[in-house]
Amino acid sequence: MDGVPDGVPRVPEQRRPDSTPTPSEPSTTPGAERPAETAALRFSVLGPVRAWRGDEPVTTGSPQQRALLAALLLREGRTATAAELIAALWGEEPPSQALAAVRTYASRLRKVLDPGGEARRSGGTTATAVLVSESGGYAVRDLAEEALDLTVAQDLATEAEKARSAGDLCHARETLRRALALWDGETLAGVPGPYAETQRVRLEEWRLQLVESRLDMDLEQGCHAEAVSELTALTAAHPLRERLRELLMLALYRSGRQAEALAVYADTRRLLADELGVDPRPGLSELQQRILQADPGLAEPSSPAPEPAAVPVRPAQLPATVPDFTGRSGFVRELGDILASAEGRVMAVSALAGIGGVGKTTLAVHVAHQARAAFPDGQLYVDLQGAGARAAEPETVLGSFLRALGTADSAIPDSLEERAALYRSVLAGRRVLVLLDNARDAAQVRPLLPGTDGCAALVTSRVRMLDLAGAHLIDLDVMSPDEALALFTKIVGEERVTSERKAALDVVAACGFLPLAIRIAASRLAARRTWTVSVLAAKLADERRRLDELQAGDLAVKATFELGYGQLEPAQARAFRLLGLADGPDISLAAAAAVLDLPVEDTEDLLESLVDTSLLESAAPGRYRFHDLVRLYARACAERDELPPSERGSALSRLLDFYLASAAGVYAIERPGDRLVDHLEPTSYPGLRFDNRHAAQDWLYAEAICLLACVRQASGRPETLPRAIDMLWAAHDLSESGANSKEYEATAQALVGAARSHGLGRAEARALMTLVNVHHVSGRFERAEEEAERAIRLAQESDDLLPVCWARNARGIIALYQNRHADGEEHLSRAIEHFRALGDRPGVAAALCNLSRIHLATGRTQGAVALAQEGIDIYDAMGNSLRGANARYALGLALTQSGELHSAAERLQEALEVFRDSRQRLWEGMSLFRLAEVDLAARRAARAAANAEMALTVLRGIGGEWRRGNVLTVLGRALSGIGQTGRAQVCWQEAAGIYEELGSPEAAEVRALLSPVQAA
Repeated sequence: MDGVPDGVPRVPEQRRPDSTPTPSEPSTTPGAERPAETAALRFSVLGPVRAWRGDEPVTTGSPQQRALLAALLLREGRTATAAELIAALWGEEPPSQALAAVRTYASRLRKVLDPGGEARRSGGTTATAVLVSESGGYAVRDLAEEALDLTVAQDLATEAEKARSAGDLCHARETLRRALALWDGETLAGVPGPYAETQRVRLEEWRLQLVESRLDMDLEQGCHAEAVSELTALTAAHPLRERLRELLMLALYRSGRQAEALAVYADTRRLLADELGVDPRPGLSELQQRILQADPGLAEPSSPAPEPAAVPVRPAQLPATVPDFTGRSGFVRELGDILASAEGRVMAVSALAGIGGVGKTTLAVHVAHQARAAFPDGQLYVDLQGAGARAAEPETVLGSFLRALGTADSAIPDSLEERAALYRSVLAGRRVLVLLDNARDAAQVRPLLPGTDGCAALVTSRVRMLDLAGAHLIDLDVMSPDEALALFTKIVGEERVTSERKAALDVVAACGFLPLAIRIAASRLAARRTWTVSVLAAKLADERRRLDELQAGDLAVKATFELGYGQLEPAQARAFRLLGLADGPDISLAAAAAVLDLPVEDTEDLLESLVDTSLLESAAPGRYRFHDLVRLYARACAERDELPPSERGSALSRLLDFYLASAAGVYAIERPGDRLVDHLEPTSYPGLRFDNRHAAQDWLYAEAICLLACVRQASGRPETLPRAIDMLWAAHDLSESGANSKEYEATAQALVGAARSHGLGRAEARALMTLVNVHHVSGRFERAEEEAERAIRLAQESDDLLPVCWARNARGIIALYQNRHADGEEHLSRAIEHFRALGDRPGVAAALCNLSRIHLATGRTQGAVALAQEGIDIYDAMGNSLRGANARYALGLALTQSGELHSAAERLQEALEVFRDSRQRLWEGMSLFRLAEVDLAARRAARAAANAEMALTVLRGIGGEWRRGNVLTVLGRALSGIGQTGRAQVCWQEAAGIYEELGSPEAAEVRALLSPVQAA
């Protein structure tokens, strides 16, 4: 911000030791070796005063003896006289034997710091002591360079200052974090004396300045949401420190919380007037005015734009250029000139249009690589999948770009508009090239354009973007005959083409001079040394290949792909056809093996051979994808050529089995003993086996998009719909992760509709249970209740007890949220009966823990504790750590209400660690919220505010508005407890608005919190 220095603070009034000896400092005798004991000594003063020799602690004695050691260490090699040391330890009223005491402390320290030194010196050996006596005083000398933690911290702070001055904020932040990590509690903890107290104050001030500097850089790099929690706690601990308040205001404003930012100013102004009788400093007042005026400059980094070399993260995402790039010289020059003119222009945009396979991506990537030097701050790339059924959403792409540019996940806003604004802010002052490949239309592209001086964008699409303002449009046609022949020759080889030039011209003409078709035909010929070019030309002449008049792009592309497909071996052709049937952006090797019903090794050989023909792409190690038009062509081939036709359905059925069996494996390893896996539809094809829980989670989240695509695809056939529904139920962790929640909900809605339309009551009941969980997680309790009631009826009609169990359990917890405690207790009691009838002990434990919540709400605290503990015992006996965390969460609530706050915090902290490790964002956020409640009850308002802030950050985009209202209410209470009443009001007003819109009874409680302030 204006008026705030950018440098990293240096330790106040701290002199560094001179590298040359002082006049009173004895020189080391040439050739003398430093004793091993001295070289290994380390000391700390940024916390308790301690010493180590290597990794072994050294006893530093009584508090006064540690005070003497600290005084000598902090003088950095300079001699302290006896009088100075006496004053340091006792001040103006020393004891009568102070001088003798100082000598005794020094003697004891010398013995422990240099235990062998006295013997060496008495034996005539030259040795350098650590603690030396001279001129009636003492000094600590001859330490290793990094022997004192304060010295290390100073060096790191200096390094951070240099990095920040050079514009390398990423390195500066990390270096400051390392410096601050050296503090271990209060500086000089437990050390008595006036000198120690003075140094404590000095070094604490320096530490706070370092913290402020690091937080300032956090905000410059977009970590606003993360910073709010820490700044809230710091302003509570240091309420009169205006710089912290200023940073908090800016962090809140950039997080979209303008009212809270202004409330911080009001709280600060009131506090300064009450405590000191002064107004806020000009910088704070100016920031308030800028917030009121919505100054666009506040969205920008507070420091000047960094030089290119100082960009924290330099993305280099361009795909590899093809080594045999041929022709297009006119377009290469034209595009190169446009990109070279980006410096000094607001933005250079070039849009390439043409049919599929004409070489748009190849040309764009080649030009982008040539222009890299003009964009030293990096290159971004994305395939927008514009020709597919599910084109990439701009907000998703912006999230990926922001992460690639170094923005933390927690700092990325939710809406498209906010992400686009932050994206432009992050790119301000940088020179970055953005390649937007395979765009659907101009509307998809516009939010992804940098819009800043020095940046440029290359766009490829099948449509001409006439409505993309300011873009330089290029229509890419097929190659010229000379260029086509040159490309063919590069792939096949000069020798084979030269001897059959006419046949080669016939081949490229039959390919319609389309680059992709030429590459496919040439690759097949290159792989078959026994073929001549004439053989290939004859094969092409037998088919109707007329691509020089391109009136229908899809037909032309299909004719092109026919060239490569017709040359495949039977096994390759089968793989090509069947793999094209599967929805999803790509497919893993294991999933492809299921589709083809082949061993993984054989499948890999086939897929790699298809990659060689350019009919398939290798998206990443072990993952493959089709060009979108090639996929359509592969499906057409499957419909035409796959015999018997039932094999198409069998291939997709095997894929569904693979995903269902694998998802069930994930569920089982995360929830040992849970009976859901025993009640899923049977599968005929096996899934993956996982060695541990983390590997299982990694697979589930990596395959989420493909898994959900398979579910949606299977919902169209009655014979596969029940398995699709069961797979969604087994993968319900995706609904609580935040990353895939929207896709999961849309899929669940589709499955319910499909089951209903096919009249499959049992399947509909199970599909409804996935939807119940979605509504519950999102806070839509009335809809969840309706769907759960229907699920019970349908499941009972089809004699399927498992959905009845879980629907009863869900209705019990929903009734708790709606204050219908009698209904909730009835549902949960019946759920326990049903679970016991199934022999589902984890289900029993889940219902017991929820029943604990009912007991708690109705004042039966001891019963609540007992029920939750019973649930924990069941889970622990089965080794079910994830569900055990849910039980510990329930026990933490009960212990909080019973007043056992320490135990409550322990249980909730245990739950929090498991939820974090399991990527359960909803429950991670709720655990932080409950910890904030415990902190409030224990009168730890600052810690409560920090935990509530973290809960808000974690729950962003998940959990629903009702839960957000709960967290805001607790945050308001915590802020009120640390004197930030204005900000507390803003939180309560937002919570009240949420509750009133939902019609929740909590609105009255929050209005009551606001009423005393409003009355005043």
